[in-house]
Amino acid sequence: MIFNNLDFLDDLPLEMYMDHFGTSRKTKQTSKRFRSNMMLNPLNLKHLNRIDESDADMITLNLEDAIAPSRKKEALLNIALFLSHMEHSNNFIIVRTNPLDDGGDEEITFLNDFGFDAVRVAKIKNQTEIARALTLLSKDKELHISLETKEAFENLSRLRIDERLTTANLGILDLLTSLGLSQSIVTLKNPLIDYILSRFLVDAKTAGIHPVSFMFQDYNDTQTYKAWCEHERMMGFESKACMGPKQVEIANEIFGITASELARAKHIKEVFERNAAKSINGFMDDKYGFIDEPIYRDALLVLNSSKA
Repeated sequence: MIFNNLDFLDDLPLEMYMDHFGTSRKTKQTSKRFRSNMMLNPLNLKHLNRIDESDADMITLNLEDAIAPSRKKEALLNIALFLSHMEHSNNFIIVRTNPLDDGGDEEITFLNDFGFDAVRVAKIKNQTEIARALTLLSKDKELHISLETKEAFENLSRLRIDERLTTANLGILDLLTSLGLSQSIVTLKNPLIDYILSRFLVDAKTAGIHPVSFMFQDYNDTQTYKAWCEHERMMGFESKACMGPKQVEIANEIFGITASELARAKHIKEVFERNAAKSINGFMDDKYGFIDEPIYRDALLVLNSSKA
């Protein structure tokens, strides 16, 4: 919890928020365990006050479509106020700005000196906008994007013009609108949705960008959310957007590495390296069958993920 009591904010005019900014700046988050990305509305002060206690691997403070235009300044100042008093957090903190031409430029510039890990820009379309965002953004912060337009979907594999662009979040509802398709087709095992997910995943990985799958809006339908997580993990995803703690718990469990997966990876690493020392790079193992270098590299991938 950042503040012990929020009563001082009850009647505080917006123009006086800056007088209450602190000087804390959380340590940059180095963990890359990105199972869950929880969206949080910064107008909800009680939730904002507990971002340092959340189990979500990533927390996205949303300034875009969930915030009415008349309250965007309030939301921005809330984020700045709470970040300036947050001394520590195990979460990777992201601020989702509005599109660059719709206030995003000013939001990035204003937030640069506060302690968080990444800016996520909405409605990105092309390399020019990526370059513009990177120019504005402090060099100690990552750039994430919301993939919500048909242009970005087409260009994703070519968007990473700088290593600071690390992550893309699939905004599937906005993307479908951009494509002129009904949002009602977002159902499990719909072949078109699976194609969108597959292409998003492969194009992002090709570009060296970490892909985060879409937000499931029905917060209380945990059964369907779990089914989506299981389906997406089977496809190869490692991360899922979340609405609140219930979805965070599910995403963390499904996209985590199980004890059996970890034990298998450790065994493969050990026996492969022992055999490779004898110049044997392909062999039958009593426990897991045939093991060669590609199997070994996959085991290393699992072990590296577990360290993150």
